[in-house]
Amino acid sequence: MLLASAGTAFAGGHGGESSAPPPAPKQEGPPAKATIGKNGPILTDLKGMTLYYTERDNTGTKSTCDGDCAQKRPPLTAPDNAIASGDFTVITRSDGKKMWAYRYRPLYTSQLDSAPGEVNGHNPAQQWKVARPY
Repeated sequence: MLLASAGTAFAGGHGGESSAPPPAPKQEGPPAKATIGKNGPILTDLKGMTLYYTERDNTGTKSTCDGDCAQKRPPLTAPDNAIASGDFTVITRSDGKKMWAYRYRPLYTSQLDSAPGEVNGHNPAQQWKVARPY
């Protein structure tokens, strides 16, 4: 009877054998793409919506667009397990959520854009500019 119990424990994987760790989460690819529009090359999210940056985000480590600003300019969110790749980095926002940055500038969309390729959120007077792939 004792042998049967030990055999069951070993068969169930509790006999001291180590199993392989689960595979690491796979990142799907860049969070944005470069497209050529009527205003030249721009960065867009994966749905084709224009991405912007603000000149106020100049530290490379944080976003200055919170609260009402983030309602009008939604951040390009990143999953918690996002990994920097090439010119794309990950920044942690003040609310603890992650967002993508391009060349250390946090990226945002604009509620003023209703269709892919629109650039209605471009407003240099308020320090908002279209993100470009250079």
